[in-house]
Amino acid sequence: MIQSEADLADSHPGFSPRVWRLAHGRSLELGPRGYLKAIVNVTPDSFSDGGRFDNVGQAVDAAEAMVAEGAVIVDIGGESTRPGADPVDAATEQSRVLPVIKALAGRGDVILSIDTYRSDTARLAVEAGAHVINDVWGLQRDPEMASTAAELGAGLCIMHTGRERQKAADVIEDQHLFLARSLEFAREAGVKDDAIVLDPGFGFAKDADENIVLMARFAELHDLGYPLVAGTSRKRFIGAISGRDMDRRDVATASTTAMLRLQGAAIFRVHDVAANKDALAMADAVVAQRISGARK
Repeated sequence: MIQSEADLADSHPGFSPRVWRLAHGRSLELGPRGYLKAIVNVTPDSFSDGGRFDNVGQAVDAAEAMVAEGAVIVDIGGESTRPGADPVDAATEQSRVLPVIKALAGRGDVILSIDTYRSDTARLAVEAGAHVINDVWGLQRDPEMASTAAELGAGLCIMHTGRERQKAADVIEDQHLFLARSLEFAREAGVKDDAIVLDPGFGFAKDADENIVLMARFAELHDLGYPLVAGTSRKRFIGAISGRDMDRRDVATASTTAMLRLQGAAIFRVHDVAANKDALAMADAVVAQRISGARK
């Protein structure tokens, strides 16, 4: 028996087609297949790739290689968000990221994301060619970020964080409490629903147990009503579980990509594109079978 689209969406949350609207007239259909977002940190001190891409040429070459390996989105950051990292000012951040964005802008095969919590950096990045704003403080650090995203028509990745606040005891309850406030800011500023994706912020003021609970209960986040992003790549909790050092966590990361895709995650923020592409291909084959079986 063929199910309606509504029944299919209820049976398989996260897998029904949904268009994500981005800046510069771009869009991406989420749901039936997953996508990889490659990490390019133009910083000297990011937790995994700090110093690897600390000039424009290296960062552009890395981004192009990741796209060739299968990344559809490239997330470019100019300030480390690891715990204890030294903050940088807006001018330094912008001097790092804007030349990279300008060099990559115009490539029709890549969507560019700016990883920043500063509205002025976000504005300059989108004007330079970025399509997405990725805010690790969920619109709650810079009061102008939501209105900037709305004005520019940018795609918006709103991330959960537990930093600098009292968290609820239950992991999923805390997601709802924090992200509900972020979504209220977005709506009040005029951000369209189809511009928004949500990231539960693996590793951001969450210990290993909390991260595993978040993975186990990830599907519950579909109640928020938006496509979901997973950013587990090489995180400390993966090291705690696998016993692997930072540079040997890609296999375990890829396993989380497959597990979270089967729970409906749409986008995966990763360092090693090739390994995660293979894991995602296997998970997507299972997703396709589920969807096909639901329609019979």
